Order: sequence, then structure tokens, then C-alpha cells
Amino acid sequence: MEGLLFKTGTEAEQVNVVLVEPEIPPNTGNVARLCAATGTRLHLIEPLGFQMDNRQMRRAGMDYWQQVNWRRWPDWTSFREACGAEARLWFVESGGPRHYAEVEFGDDDYLVFGRETAGLPRGLLSENESCWLRIPMFNSQSRSLNLGNCVALVLYEALRQQGFPGELADE
Repeated sequence: MEGLLFKTGTEAEQVNVVLVEPEIPPNTGNVARLCAATGTRLHLIEPLGFQMDNRQMRRAGMDYWQQVNWRRWPDWTSFREACGAEARLWFVESGGPRHYAEVEFGDDDYLVFGRETAGLPRGLLSENESCWLRIPMFNSQSRSLNLGNCVALVLYEALRQQGFPGELADE
């Protein structure tokens, strides 16, 4: 299973979701389903903690994988170089100086999320501190939120700010 559906060039600009070294197949499948439903591009940065043909991941993504505009990248450097210097990346990780609702998202921004067990590399966050966002937490006993939930929160805020472009109207 490869990202053959990734389109470039002539399509309308859209938000991008980036998963850096995801480890848990159902989480990646759920994010893929979310991206299919919202028309969001999905970028998967290797190494992945599973095989793309993993049954759990396919099951979580159901038949939505055919509807996802996605691409698999061999590493962060390859992905970052392909984005270009003008690309605006938002790094979502605990400890960020601002929370996600404090920024204005653009329609072709990249929302970057790290591994489920380790998050994003600290070096990457410190190099991009002005674009480091957090999701507010209110219980010190809770370590983190599920990756799919985090992606949904931030992605829907970005889409809300843009007026939910392409939303299907009730008929």
C-alpha cells in the first residue's frame, strides 16, 4: 500500500496533516479517515512503527484509504525539503508557548504531530519555537491525549477559521 493518491500542482490549496514516525496502526488509520472526510492531505514520515498493510490500520481507516490524498516520506529531511522554504508548519506538542486556538491558520498550512510515545523531537521544537503549539490540558495526572483526537482538535480549528471550505451542505 503506497501513497499513490498524492496530487500536486493544480489542485486547490488545502490543509496538510503530518505524522512524524507514527507508531500505532489504529491511530494512523483514524487520522487517515479524518483526512478523507475533510479533504486534508496526509503526510507520513518514516520510520513507521508498523507495516502499511497492517490489518488494524486498514480496519481503522476502513475503505477510506482510497479517498485519502496522502504520501509517505522516507525521513523528515526529504519531507521538509519538498515543502519549500515558504511552507508554514505548526508543531503540535505539549509545552508549546501558545495554544492552537491563538494562531491564524492558512489554507495550506502543515499541522505536524509526533510519535505517540515520544512526541516530536525536542531539537525540532526548539528550532521552531514560534510555531510550536500546545493543546491545553487540565489534569496533571493525564499524560496526553490520543493522537487522533489531537489531530481532530487542531484540524477542525484550522478549518473553522477558514469557514469550512468545501463543506457538504445538508440537502
